[in-house]
This record gives sequence, C-alpha cells and structure tokens, in this order.
Amino acid sequence: MKFDTPAGPNPIDRMTVVGRAHDRIDGPLKTTGHAPYAYEHHREAPNAAYGQVVGAAVAKGMIRSIDLDEARAAPGVLAIVTATDLAKLGFGKFGKGKFNTVKLLGGPAVDHYHQALAIVVAETFEQARAAANLVRIDYARSQGRFDLDEALKTAPLTGGSSDEGSAAPGMDRVGDFETAFAAAPVTLDARYTTPDHSHAMMEPFASIASWTGDELTLWTSNQMIAWGHGDLARTLGIPKEKISFQSAYVGGGFGGKLFLRTDAVMAALGAKAAGRPVKVALSRPMIANNTTHRPATRQHIRIGAAKDGTITAIAHESGSGDQPNGSPETAVNQTKLLYAGANRLTAMRLAVLDLPEGNAMRAPGEAPGMMALEIAMDEMAEKLGMDPIAFRVKNDTQVDPEKPTRRFSQRQLVRCLTEGAEQFGWSRRQAKPASVRDGRWLVGMGVASAFRNHMNMTSGARVRLDGKGVVTVETDMTDIGTGSYTIIAQTAAEMMGVPLEAVVVRLGNSAYPVSAGSGGQFGAANATAGVYAACVKLREQVAQRLGYNSADVAFAGGKVTSGNRSADLAQAASAGELVAQDKIEFGDLEKQWQLSTFGAHFVEVGVDAYTGATRLRRMLAVCAAGRIINPKSARSQVIGAMTMGVGSALMEELAVDPRFGLFVNHDLATYEVPVHADILHQEVVFLEEADDKANPMKAKGVGELGLCGVGAAVANAIYNATGVRVRDYPITLDKHLEKLPAVA
Repeated sequence: MKFDTPAGPNPIDRMTVVGRAHDRIDGPLKTTGHAPYAYEHHREAPNAAYGQVVGAAVAKGMIRSIDLDEARAAPGVLAIVTATDLAKLGFGKFGKGKFNTVKLLGGPAVDHYHQALAIVVAETFEQARAAANLVRIDYARSQGRFDLDEALKTAPLTGGSSDEGSAAPGMDRVGDFETAFAAAPVTLDARYTTPDHSHAMMEPFASIASWTGDELTLWTSNQMIAWGHGDLARTLGIPKEKISFQSAYVGGGFGGKLFLRTDAVMAALGAKAAGRPVKVALSRPMIANNTTHRPATRQHIRIGAAKDGTITAIAHESGSGDQPNGSPETAVNQTKLLYAGANRLTAMRLAVLDLPEGNAMRAPGEAPGMMALEIAMDEMAEKLGMDPIAFRVKNDTQVDPEKPTRRFSQRQLVRCLTEGAEQFGWSRRQAKPASVRDGRWLVGMGVASAFRNHMNMTSGARVRLDGKGVVTVETDMTDIGTGSYTIIAQTAAEMMGVPLEAVVVRLGNSAYPVSAGSGGQFGAANATAGVYAACVKLREQVAQRLGYNSADVAFAGGKVTSGNRSADLAQAASAGELVAQDKIEFGDLEKQWQLSTFGAHFVEVGVDAYTGATRLRRMLAVCAAGRIINPKSARSQVIGAMTMGVGSALMEELAVDPRFGLFVNHDLATYEVPVHADILHQEVVFLEEADDKANPMKAKGVGELGLCGVGAAVANAIYNATGVRVRDYPITLDKHLEKLPAVA
C-alpha cells in the first residue's frame, strides 16, 4: 500500500478497539515468568553451554600475543575463539557490519576498553567465567584520546546540509545570525554540558546460538530484527537464508539494542566451535564499556530578541565525540524547528575519541539538545522579564522556520503549554527565585517544551484468518516493553471487526515480513500502519470469498455485512485459511509537510535547604502526538520517559577515567537512576489529535516525546526554587550546595 495522499475516513476511525485503554496482552506471560527472553530458550536449545566474553584490558593499542594454554586446560572448557581463529572456522573475513562503528570482535588492534577479544565456552557459567580469567593477553598500549573538551579544540564541523549559504559543511544558516544577534537589544550567550549516559536497561545483552549443519538459529535481545539479521549474515559471511534471527520479547532497549552486538556474534562463533548451543549474557561492566552509550555534549546557545520577546537571532552549536567513522550527537535538531526566528545558525563538531562507541539512546539528538535549549529559553525569558510560557508562545511557528513554505501537519505546542499550565497550577508559581518554602524545602516550578520528529518507515505484515474466525498477525516487529503486541492486536481487531481476544500476534522472527522495528519513536505508528495495509488486503479476500462487493462491506461484531447480506467472518475461511500480506510505503507527503510531535513538561521540585538534595514533588506531561492507539500503554511509556529525564537531570553520568579510557561506574550500583522516593507524583495528558498526513492510522510516536525537555524542566524548577543556575548536568548537590540561600 502506497501512502501518498492524506488519509481519509477509514475503519480505524470507528475507534471501537483502537484508541481505547487495554491491558497489555503479553502482561500475564511476563508477570508469571512465562514470556521467554533471549537467555531463556531452554526447550528450544537444550544442553546449552555457556560463553564468557573476554574484553580488552586497555583502551587503545595492539595485541602482541594471546596465551590460551591455561584457559584451555581449565575444567569444563569446550572451546575458545579469538579473531585469529576465524579463517580456520570458515567464517570468511571478519569486519564491520552495516551499522556498527567498531568491530564486534577486536584484534590485533584494540579500539576501546572492553572490546571483545575472545569467547570462552564451558559446561557451566562459573567454569566459563573462571577460564576466561585465565586468558593471558599481552598488549602494546597506545596513547588514547579520552578528553572531550581537549579533542573538540581541533574537531571539524560535521553533518549539516552544506547547502549554498552555509559557512562550511556542518553549519546551516538562514539569514544573517551574527548581524541580527549584535543588533538585538536583549541577548543570551551561554554554554551547557551533558555527560555520557548508559542505557541501563533491565535485561542485559544476551543471546543463545544453535547450529544445525550450516544453519544458525539465534535467540537474542534486539530491537530491529531485519537490521540484526542482515548484519549477522554479513559479519559471519553466510547467506541470510541460513540464519533464523528471533527476538520475541525484549526487556528494554532504549536504542542500545538497535544494532547487532557482541553477545550475538560471540554466541554464534562459540556455538560453532563447541558444536552445541551456547548462551552468552554480557555483564554490567561489559554493557557499559563494550556496547554503546549516549555521547557527552558541549553546547553553545546564543539568542537575540526584541524587547517584546520576539526572537530575531538564534544559534545552537554542539560538539560530541565518537570512534573514527562515528557520528555526532545531533543535539541541534530541535533548534531547527521548534521556535520562530528569522536569523538562524546551527552547527555540530565531532571529535575522535577512543572511548566505547557512542550511538543512539532514547531520543538521540533532541534529548540532550533540549536539556540545553530549554534552559536557555528560560534564561532568556528572565532577561526579558517575561513568563517562560509566554515567551515560548510568543515564538511559536506553524511553519518550518528554515523552509517557511512547509507547514507542520499538526502543531499544538501552544495548547500543550497553556492547558498544561492551567492543570498544573502554573499561576501559583512565584517568578522570583528562592521565594517559596515548605519547612526545610525550597520549592520551585519549571517548564519546558517537548519536541520530537516523527519518522515514516516502510513496514510489512502478514495476516491470517482461520475457520474459527481467529485472526493471526505475523511481523518481525519487536516489543521492547512498549506494548507492540497489544497495539498490533488492536489494529487487526478494528480492521477485521473482531474482539481483541480473537487476535493472535506473533512478533520478532526473521521469517516474518519486515517491519519498521522498534526505535526512534517510529515503531508504533509504522508497524500498525503495515498491519492496516495487510488487513485491507485480507478484507478484500474475505469479501471475494463471500461473494460481496469489497467496496461496500463492513466488518463488525465478528460479522461481515454488505447491504442486506451478512455472514460470520469465520465463514469466509471455512474452505481454507485466508492469508494476506502487504506493507505500508510512503510517498512525499513528509516533503510537503513537517511531521513532528509536541508537548510540554511541568515540574515542581523541593530542594533541601540544608543538604541540597532534590526531590520531584509533581510532574505533568501534556502530549500532542497524533492518534493515541492505546492510552494506557502510551501513558506508561511517557511516565517511563519522564523518569529517565529525571535521571538525566539529577544523577545519571558515566564517569570517564581519563588515564585508562573506561567508564568506571559501570554497574547499576554506581550508575544511579531514579527510584520511587525521588518522584512522588506523575501525570500524563494526551490532547485529541489525528494526523491524516502521517499514515492511515493517523498516529505518531510518543515514547521519546515524553523524555525530550524533562531535564530542562527539572533544571528550571531547581533554579526557581533556589536561585542557583546550573548548566552542567547532572545537577548534583555539590554543584549548588554552597550557593543555596542561607537557612533562616
């Protein structure tokens, strides 16, 4: 199905199942322990051995030699694989896959600390771990680059459009920023920093690999089946048709599991060498240093405005680091689109660092970018003597500021801000910082806009109807804890006119049609649109089988009706199962319209006047993100995102050891995340919206919108409570304790 004109009325608009709050259909399986995660396919892979990955002990250098004698002689050891063994194993040349910046199995060069250098396979986990500690590797250590600030001094510009009018590749301009900024009567020039972040998902990176002859089955924890399937085939040098890549349940990913990772490759190599299934789970230190993370940023924001608050000049420059051939953290993305302003400049720099790979983490770009931009907007509002909400409303725009001929398909930012303000009680906020106390607590309110682009991606599905009236959906879409099983079932139920209980959903298998996958806030809208397309074909087959006019047929209550004729849906498959397959493909509507999601975050904090400790008293998110397919699971996604935003604001930071080039707080004991005591109350409001320019579902993503802006809302609330402005995240108590108002 080609989607190249705005969606008209369609069966989804009935909203008898779609748009309603439903419990997640996978919930009982998960809460009773019956949902098999990657490490738990005991029945399918009996007698599995255990693999332990050996990570590099240096961050940069060359391997002089590897001594495996002690490890091979250790109890229970079945096999050991290093990069030098690959030709012997017949896997062809081992190199980078399509999506990874560095090799998943290093050697002889070491690219970063804990890069995988070997896997030890043994009968038990304990034996594999003990033997891995006996692998002796001699290194020639090289000088590494671990200091982002130092590396950015000579880092080149990167990204950008490089269109005519740009000063350099990686710098985008509209108008004359410098002249407008110099002429502005009110200006802000400030710098902000965000640190490296870990995904810190509950389920570790884990895989089980099993070979049958030259065919491989891999059960893994991965967000994007087609990407991982193809990349594993390329990495191992075998046809995709020889690999079954499965990920039915994922215990959290946040972008860290978008791509093929070390656990999958090493499990496959270990299983081939050992001649039996092998299971591999990365330890928490390995997850922090071997996989990917959100890169730290250094951001410079300048805003110039007229005295009435109209922005006349805005510039946002950001620098981040990554391995050679990596990509920048695109922290300037939202500044291109969020606020009006005739004269604009955005730029990014990318420094080469020898730290572990930087890559996508929930809302890459906008999440750290808005942590800076939305503080800057508050600082500018204060300089202007304006309420922070009024300043944002003043600079709203219904068109792309860089391409004014392109309008937003839907943009309810002002409504999110104003209705959120009313519900939150923003009028009670005291504009003067440090003027509200509740016992020992300094109390303040903060606000920030929320923004995240919507992305259209091709997505396919197969739908079956059997003689009992059961509809089965098959697609390689994944459920990373977000509710994919449920919203896909809702879509099929709405389209085929059956109750939710009459739909079976099968996900996460490379044998199924390729979907959009889970990531970038694109999963829900695109995957359900693919199911919609397949159901349209199935409806046509049903009508034909029943002898009805497919242009005049209704599906409801388990029946199919055309004019005065009606039949049970199951009757259409009484002579044999009906199967339909299709995919949603997109035309150029997104070139004509800017597809984005908007929201507003409101926060009330209490800061202990004695200790500087911060507690979140109240949080509210107001979101406008197209049709919400399941308000219950969407609310859970946003609450989770809000919680992640609090972590980014107050505590999350991967600490870099500048001597040895590793993240030292590489476990869940020392990489701190929020707990219940940190946040007392959270609420989410969805504005009614159906975006007919987005897809037939008229839906957009919402899971990352709930994160974008939260950190700044917390920071702004802390400033309102204390009068201390902190521009370097996380806002730990040591950064404002000495500056707090005197205790009376």
